Amino acid sequence: MKPCVLGLKKGTQSATTTGEYQSWHSGVIRTRRAFSSTRSALISPKPALAADPNLKRAESQKKVSERTRDKLADRDFFLDVLSSTATKREARSYLSKFTPAKSKSQQPATSTGPQIGKGEQGDRTSENLGKFYLPVTAVDESPVFSQAPVKKPFINEAIEPVHVALIIIREPQSLGDAILQRVGRTLSQLSRLGLSCVVVVDCEHGESEGQLRGNILEWKKAVLAQADRVALGIEHHGQEVRRLDNLLGVSLIGDQLLPSVEVRGRTYVTHRQGLLTPLRRGLITVIVPVGYTSDTQTIVPVNADEVALALTREFAGIFATVSPQEDPVKVAETFQTLQKQVSMDRIIVLDPLGGIPSTDRPDGSHVFINLEQEYGAIKEELLQSGRDMLDSPTSQANDQSPKTAFGGSNPISKFVVEEVATLPSDNRHLRKSTSSMAASPRKGAHLRNLKLIRNTLALLPSSSSALLTTPEEAANSGKRYTGLSPSPGVGTRSQRNPLIHNVLTDKPIFSPSLPTARLGPTPVKNPNPAAQILPTTFVKRGMPVTIIPDPRTEPWLPPSPSSPPTLQLSDPRIDLPRLIYLIEDSFGRKLDVDHYLKRVGNRIAGVIIAGEYEGGALLTWETPLGLSTSTNELGPSARLVPYLDKFAVLKRSQGAGGVADIVFTSMVRDCFPAGVCWRSRRDNPVNKWYFERAKGTWKMPDSNWTMFWTTEGLMQKEQTLMDYEGVCRAVVPSWADKSNVVD
Repeated sequence: MKPCVLGLKKGTQSATTTGEYQSWHSGVIRTRRAFSSTRSALISPKPALAADPNLKRAESQKKVSERTRDKLADRDFFLDVLSSTATKREARSYLSKFTPAKSKSQQPATSTGPQIGKGEQGDRTSENLGKFYLPVTAVDESPVFSQAPVKKPFINEAIEPVHVALIIIREPQSLGDAILQRVGRTLSQLSRLGLSCVVVVDCEHGESEGQLRGNILEWKKAVLAQADRVALGIEHHGQEVRRLDNLLGVSLIGDQLLPSVEVRGRTYVTHRQGLLTPLRRGLITVIVPVGYTSDTQTIVPVNADEVALALTREFAGIFATVSPQEDPVKVAETFQTLQKQVSMDRIIVLDPLGGIPSTDRPDGSHVFINLEQEYGAIKEELLQSGRDMLDSPTSQANDQSPKTAFGGSNPISKFVVEEVATLPSDNRHLRKSTSSMAASPRKGAHLRNLKLIRNTLALLPSSSSALLTTPEEAANSGKRYTGLSPSPGVGTRSQRNPLIHNVLTDKPIFSPSLPTARLGPTPVKNPNPAAQILPTTFVKRGMPVTIIPDPRTEPWLPPSPSSPPTLQLSDPRIDLPRLIYLIEDSFGRKLDVDHYLKRVGNRIAGVIIAGEYEGGALLTWETPLGLSTSTNELGPSARLVPYLDKFAVLKRSQGAGGVADIVFTSMVRDCFPAGVCWRSRRDNPVNKWYFERAKGTWKMPDSNWTMFWTTEGLMQKEQTLMDYEGVCRAVVPSWADKSNVVD
């Protein structure tokens, strides 16, 4: 029996001679070939099956159908990307964020030791000797005594951060398989765009935690079934999916560090690498809201919002607990390291209820929410609408209806049963009141979504954003409206996918400052009023907006003899140097400050400042031609013209962050809801943006100015139109380079 050389350790020498080894190796090869031929003869398919033309035809058709499906998926993907209408600036921003940085190769350190000559090494490798002269790892890695610096190649070990989108799907049990498959197509497209998706399935169990203890296994089985449906919808488009149902831990102590920001909670991620590894491999993960207690590993149902907050804390690198004995420097370094691993860019909530409703917009839904400015007002608006429903006479009639045992299961169902009880079918007016009262739990669901988005964005950088829409909107793919109603907007247009558009542009589909009439055509009236609502809301943590004076306490009214103007640019609430810098940076021109201060004088109606003077507007009350400039001699103040004197955004903030939209919306919604006018040079590149937001425009003859206004029905008000024109012609510019531009 020949000795085997396969088990020898490195560095040992075989006792087998070269001839013996070759003879043994040839015998092994002959034996393997003989066994292979015998095995092939035993398991070879029948000739009739191999030559079956129907089988070949079926296999060919299967390959063709797979290629056709891949082509259709690619076509849908490119259509969605092209229909997003991203500008060059937005495309550059997307590429800079999601394109992995190329590792720059650096020259190794210079070694002063002996170098191998070019001819010495080049002559060997130039011959076709295979791998005979390649370096041997055992030799290269052996320690060498050398006082000179060792020459080693540079290895870039930096890991690109994983860009994550956290997606919450509400009530998947109410969605059909077709909708889930189309949503899965959109999620697979997001993955192709460089965004790793983490999907949380929210199956509202409708029962209290105590009632679920008896049938917890049945509940878990039902939730897993819904998670599998979501996963199958994604896998249908060739995207790999990993379902995680043992990732969450539940602590009995659920206190939080700060009341305003949920830094700590009772739900936490037990295994960070188990969450990040599938994402780094390009898989979409589906999280099941099932937790296990930290002490007894008992199954506990977890609210989907708690799961979303736990995942956000994990992605943001926030520790659940920090020991006081730990070194603060090491804690800070660990925190920075964890933050560099993941970049959570989006929070997407797919709720059948859609976006946050708004009473100010005819379409009924907020397009954009600046949380720093609007959270309190929107929350109060939702609470007030719910109170109005409770105080209505129809709701009092519903209070007399019988109660059922289902009402004590959870707060929402209890409220529905107590306030919206089942009524006799022949009582039509009470049945109508039931449908109106059914909207009150919806208000609670909207508040829940608003609170979830606020709490998650508070833990993330200001560049992160949230999107709230319906599964149907997330499922669409470049489809076109067929039935159109007359509208002053554009003609036929594609319905863009809000998720794809948002990833490429970081903006809502429609600008929030755009008038409703400019949103284009709407579908023909549907019997369901909800079909007429634009169901998508884009949310950012945003920036605070300072309005001086505050229109909620001091409405912007024209001055009169009894209330003369008092606001000056020297007001301590206004940082004049920063305001001047904002104007000069936005317009790219030097301002004649002395002339400007004299011109605006006591005409200032108010000032709007966005963030840290990233954008702003200065508005004045202008006197039309033919009226005295002295306020005491004006008489009736109805003819004073509200005029937008300066509208400025820092160059670094132009086209990003929605600063211009925030300032413009504050002006037309809060300060001058009745209308305002302004002018712009005809060659101003911003005019296109003005044209879309103005109610009317007029290129004034014999001048280089175009007049804009937001006043409703101005063309029917001849005197007001003439006053607007007179003001736009008479205002004298206050630029230092007066001779450079002809007005």
